[in-house]
Amino acid sequence: MPGLIGKKIGMTSVFGADGKNIPCTVVEAGPCVVTQIRTVEKDGYAAVQLAYDEKKEKHTSAPLKGHFEKAGTTPKRKLVEFQADFAKELKLGDTVSLKDVFDGVVYVDVVGTSKGKGFQGVVHRYHFAGVGGATHGQHNRLRHPGSLGASSWPSRVFDGMRMAGHMGCDRVKIFNLEVIKIIPENNLLVLKGSVPGAKGSYLVVEA
Repeated sequence: MPGLIGKKIGMTSVFGADGKNIPCTVVEAGPCVVTQIRTVEKDGYAAVQLAYDEKKEKHTSAPLKGHFEKAGTTPKRKLVEFQADFAKELKLGDTVSLKDVFDGVVYVDVVGTSKGKGFQGVVHRYHFAGVGGATHGQHNRLRHPGSLGASSWPSRVFDGMRMAGHMGCDRVKIFNLEVIKIIPENNLLVLKGSVPGAKGSYLVVEA
């Protein structure tokens, strides 16, 4: 599936033809540079590796410097592989722009990393109702999870039990987001609705 690496710029809203206010996310998608091409003969599958966003050379490891020099480009921050048929038409060092991939596309899938929430309890993390009421002698158990299982058998907590813990920072994929507008001269993609991640975070947009 072809796609591009992008960055979340932020959210805005536009008015549709029916006069309704539509919340939108603005994404800067590309331009990306081809840094590696996978072939069935050599690698067992066909894909193209794209790189996005400039990175200082002093912050780049020696192996990656060689990797980028082979492609004839400067060091980049983000590398992503796309398994796609259009890889046959590309060569090392080519630049893939927004118009090359998303021209005429109506819906896209977006992959991002959700915002980190830190360590959270079960009420916030899993929407538990809490134990008991707020009155009638309730002291300090309102936001606690309650029982975790039987006491005699099996004498352990089952795997997957919903408990307090780290929340957020997960890889999230949103399917079939409508493309409201494409601004190729600024590499901007305006999508209907929200996408995972904070402002400035990297996204993978698939056509």
